[in-house]
Amino acid sequence: MQFKSTIFIAALTAAAALPAPASAATIATAITPLNIRSGPGPQYSIVGAIPGRGRAIVTGCIQGSLWCQVNYNGRQGWAYSQYLTARLAGRSLAVAEAMSAMPTVIYEAPVETVGTAVPTPVIAGTLIAPPAGPPLSLSPPAAVGSYVVSHPLAPVYLNGEVVEGVGLPEDVALAPVPGFDYQYAYINNQPVLVEPQTRRVEYIYR
Repeated sequence: MQFKSTIFIAALTAAAALPAPASAATIATAITPLNIRSGPGPQYSIVGAIPGRGRAIVTGCIQGSLWCQVNYNGRQGWAYSQYLTARLAGRSLAVAEAMSAMPTVIYEAPVETVGTAVPTPVIAGTLIAPPAGPPLSLSPPAAVGSYVVSHPLAPVYLNGEVVEGVGLPEDVALAPVPGFDYQYAYINNQPVLVEPQTRRVEYIYR
């Protein structure tokens, strides 16, 4: 009997020494309003959004990528991890900084129906991360939004995600809004107002 107890205690000790499995999901907070896309990239359609300070479940991230699979209020899709923070290893970190601690997932593209395939957009550059500081609070007149939406431009696709304050590369062309001191562009197929001098996105039409 004593021999069996010794084996049982040794087994418990060995089990306790094993590393704990990675959590199947992580609760993350969006530091700014953040798109949820149908796939892991700026070329995929927007299927929802996480509001600023909204909390979403991160079920996993693609290895070698900054895109993670998320679920917000039942809406599942993909979000850019640079704008998500989570409590990891006892600290609050950007999910992008702790990808090794996140479960790995693989994106499985849906099977395309014959004749409906859409060409993959060309990624022309990379968005410039916004500077630290409070979020922008621009409230453009309704007439500006009406013009921007009714006069779409050819979209430019850039790596990253469109959020307020993000910068555009110099080679991205901007168009004026007649009668107003605003310029705009369609970035990752989303209309945005841009401050011409700094080339920062000041407002996003969702």
